[in-house]
Amino acid sequence: MINVTKGWRLSLFLAILLACTAKGQEWTRFRGPNGQGISDAKTIPVKWTEEDYNWKVKLPAGGHGSPVIWNDKVFVTCETPEPAGGILMALNVSDGGVLWHKQYKLTRYRFHGDNSYATSTPVVDAERVYVLWQTSDEVILAALDHEGRPIWQRDFPGIYCRFGPGTSPALFDDLVVFSHEHWTGGPEGGKHESSWIALDRETGRTRWRTKRNNAEISYSTPCVYRPDGREPQLIFTSWAHGISGVDPHTGKVIWELDSALPARVVSSPVIAGDLFIGTCGKGGAGIQLSAVRPGYEDNDGQATLAYKRTGKTAPYVPTSLTKDGLLFTFHDRGDVSCLRVETGEVLWSERPGGRFYGSPVWVNGLLYCINRKGNLLVLKAAPVYELLAVNPLGEKSHATPAVAGGRMYLRTYSHLISIGGMIE
Repeated sequence: MINVTKGWRLSLFLAILLACTAKGQEWTRFRGPNGQGISDAKTIPVKWTEEDYNWKVKLPAGGHGSPVIWNDKVFVTCETPEPAGGILMALNVSDGGVLWHKQYKLTRYRFHGDNSYATSTPVVDAERVYVLWQTSDEVILAALDHEGRPIWQRDFPGIYCRFGPGTSPALFDDLVVFSHEHWTGGPEGGKHESSWIALDRETGRTRWRTKRNNAEISYSTPCVYRPDGREPQLIFTSWAHGISGVDPHTGKVIWELDSALPARVVSSPVIAGDLFIGTCGKGGAGIQLSAVRPGYEDNDGQATLAYKRTGKTAPYVPTSLTKDGLLFTFHDRGDVSCLRVETGEVLWSERPGGRFYGSPVWVNGLLYCINRKGNLLVLKAAPVYELLAVNPLGEKSHATPAVAGGRMYLRTYSHLISIGGMIE
C-alpha cells in the first residue's frame, strides 16, 4: 500500500525541483521578465562569427516580432504578404527544427515601410502561447497550446492609425492584457473607441475593458509594478494618458500623469524602484523621456514628474533599460546614453554605430542591442563608455534579443539565430 503522505511529499519535492530547474529557462514576452530586459545568463559570448552559432534557421517569411521561449520551444511570428496574413511558429531550442506552424489570414492593408503584419511579439506561459494579429480591419488574439492546437480565439475591431499597428500582449496572473488604441485624426478618428483590455487566459472571456481617449495608437506593452506593502499595478504608457497605473483585477485607473508623454509612444515602460520611465517621439526621433513617481492613497493619488530629458537621450522606438542605478537609452538615430536613473544626470552619450529600432537587453554586466542594419552591438553597462564588439548578423533587424537557458536568440528580418552556452 502506498503511503499517501510520503507520496504527496515526493510529488511536492519533484515539483519544487522542476521549478528550480526551470528558473531562468523562460523568456515569456517582449524584453523578457516583466519587459525589463534583464537576464541572469552567464554563457553569452561577447564576440563571435557565424561558425559559433548553435544554429541559424531561415524563416518562411519576414517579420519584426521578437522571439519568446518556454522550456524547449522558441516561438516567433512571420508575415505572409501574399496572401496577407501571419504565421506563428514553434522551433526546437536545441537545433532550430520547426515543430509546428499556424497560419492566420488577415485583411490586406497599407502600413509604414518599417512595419509588417508580424511586428507584435507573442507571450507564453506554461500551458499556452498567445499571439496578437492586427490590421485596420481586424484584431485577432488567439491562444494555442505548446503543441500548436488552438484553444480559443477572440476577434476585435481593427486599429485605426496612420502607420499600421504593432502592439504586443502581456500577462498578469490569469489575464492576457493588451492595448487597443486609435488615432484621433482624419474623418474616421472619432468613430473608434480606444481601450485597454484584459481577457481570461484559459477561456478568452473579457474580464475588463477600460475606455481610453483617442490621440495616437500606443505601441507600448504594459508591465507589472509590485510596490512593497501595496497591491500590484499594471503600468501603461500612451500619448493620450501619459504614464498610468491601473488595478490589474478591475482595470480601474489608480493614477496617471497625462502630460508626461506629449507625442506618439512606441517604447514600453521601464521600472526603477518607484520611478517609471517612458519615452515618446515622432518623425524618427525621440521627443521626451519622462521619469514619473506614482500616486498612492497617502498622496491623494497624484503622480509627479521627477525629471524629463529631451534630445539625443530621449529615444522614440527603442525601450530603455535600467540596472544598478543607471539608465541606458538607445536613440533611433544612433546615440547611446547612460544616465543616473534617480536624477537624469547624463554620464555619457556616444554613437557606437548604426540606428536603432530594437531594444537593449542586459546580460552579465553587458548591453546587447541590434541596430537596424543587423549588427549586434555589445557595450559595458557601466558609468564609463566602452564598446566591446560589433557582431554582424547578415540582415536587417528591428527585433530585440531574447535570452533563455544560457542561450541568446536573435531575430533578423527572415532568420532566427541561436548563440551561447549549453542549455542550463
